[in-house]
Amino acid sequence: MTTPASQPTSTAAPDRLATMFASAKAEGRPAVIPFVPAGWPELDATVEIVEAAVAGGADALELGMPFSDPLGDGVVNQLAYQQAIAAGCNQDTVFEAVRELRRRGCSVPLLVMGYFNSVLAYGVGRFVQVAADAGVDGLIIVDLPPQEAAELEVPARAAGLHMVYLLAPTSTDDRIRLVAEHGSGFIYCVSVVGITGERPELSAELPEFIRRVRARTELPLAVGFGISAREHVQAVGALADAAVVGSAFVRAITEAPAGQRSAAVRAFVEGITGREPGHRP
Repeated sequence: MTTPASQPTSTAAPDRLATMFASAKAEGRPAVIPFVPAGWPELDATVEIVEAAVAGGADALELGMPFSDPLGDGVVNQLAYQQAIAAGCNQDTVFEAVRELRRRGCSVPLLVMGYFNSVLAYGVGRFVQVAADAGVDGLIIVDLPPQEAAELEVPARAAGLHMVYLLAPTSTDDRIRLVAEHGSGFIYCVSVVGITGERPELSAELPEFIRRVRARTELPLAVGFGISAREHVQAVGALADAAVVGSAFVRAITEAPAGQRSAAVRAFVEGITGREPGHRP
């Protein structure tokens, strides 16, 4: 078994991810991590959405960095990205949202999820420093495999940022070991082969996939792609440490009138986490 030897080396800030996973484990439940494209549906909507999700019981948030060719995302997320880009969203928009959330007292882990072209365009060193200064906890760069990630991974680790890599049911044992050696914070286990999107049920391959990953790492495991209902979160909780809720969360935002968005976001998260309305441990 590979131990998480590549944890960030900076001790300047608390490890919010480690604290989150420990708390969820102590409560006997999986952490729930919604995903939302930053700068969407309006350029300044991210702070409101994140705060409503946290009030509803979200344990962390993934903020999608809008990109013109998000090949790993399904139609719901692609459309949201297109709208965010058209509104003027860019890397600085994402970082400013994180900065504002931290100023307002948001203490849950905030991860930036996106594609490596956006990092390169911004400048790798600059991207890492601005992200760390803003209060980002980790990076999920969908199209960056660990064997090609040194340019980003080394400075990110030095700045105290977690590098979260993805695995799929088709990942070989060697690939799992490689991700376990390079990743930190948690490993993102894609539940199916394909793109993001809501699905009626979890893959029958998921238990064996998670067993294979568990045998090779002590890092927490999060399951994403297709998590859209409370029963999915419960099923994931029997196997892994966290459930990532993407397209269903984005759809709930899309369907909510702007004046009722916070209430709709909070209600959605309360429903998928199983929390009582108004309850936040």
